[in-house]
Amino acid sequence: MKLEDMRVMLTGATGGIGRVVARRLIEEGAHVLLVARDEQALGALAESLSFAAERVGIHAADITQRAARTALCEAARRWHGGVNVLINNAGTNPFSMYEDLTAEQVDECLAVNVQAPMQLCRDLLPSLRAREAAAIVNVGSVCGSIGLPGFVAYSATKFAIRGFSEALRRELADSHVMVKYLAPRATRTAMNCAAVEEMNARLKVTMDPPERVARELVSLFARRRFSAVVGWPEKAFVKVNALLPGIVDRAVRGQLSIVRAFARRLRPQEILSR
Repeated sequence: MKLEDMRVMLTGATGGIGRVVARRLIEEGAHVLLVARDEQALGALAESLSFAAERVGIHAADITQRAARTALCEAARRWHGGVNVLINNAGTNPFSMYEDLTAEQVDECLAVNVQAPMQLCRDLLPSLRAREAAAIVNVGSVCGSIGLPGFVAYSATKFAIRGFSEALRRELADSHVMVKYLAPRATRTAMNCAAVEEMNARLKVTMDPPERVARELVSLFARRRFSAVVGWPEKAFVKVNALLPGIVDRAVRGQLSIVRAFARRLRPQEILSR
């Protein structure tokens, strides 16, 4: 698909990755409907993109709520003749040892990371099928291929969205709706609390700037590949984990005491979705 022909609905638009993806898409000529919960933040983002105001739209919505999703999809079907690209980018990552999470935090992680993108795909699919060319991009994570301590709920949701993307891609194989999946590694955004930043530094985990993720996401549209993992050695770790998970088990076990120390540094009320 040519970027100038795209009318994109982008969820999580005001987050660290979302803001940069939005700008890159706009600079490449796409129309972008920005979606997030905070209307004020959406307005500020749209203002920063005022050089292409005619190609920018905003829609404030809590995509975990069915009525909000319905209203959003109705608006998306009308916006500039109807969106033809859905980018499910919104996400939440509650860093904690799993037993320290509350039931509500697990519910929110599932609602934002799994239920919302699945339902948005279902709601918009008839409209996407009606376009001459259409695409769905689900933003996952390396944690969707490698389960990590401290990120148990997050890993579970990203495994789910990776499997969903694969199955949906195969179900739509005889259509013109492309389904793609992007798995960033650790990325430097406000989703990460200070403990995660410190832990990654201690473990020598590379954290990408969101600009790299945005570049990889946009480049997916020009590739024949359906999925991509961002960064080395993470690409290799994903393959090793799939074939020889015991090797990764031993490597991660050696880091477990460090992960636990940083995760337990947080009081329960500080384990927030961001």
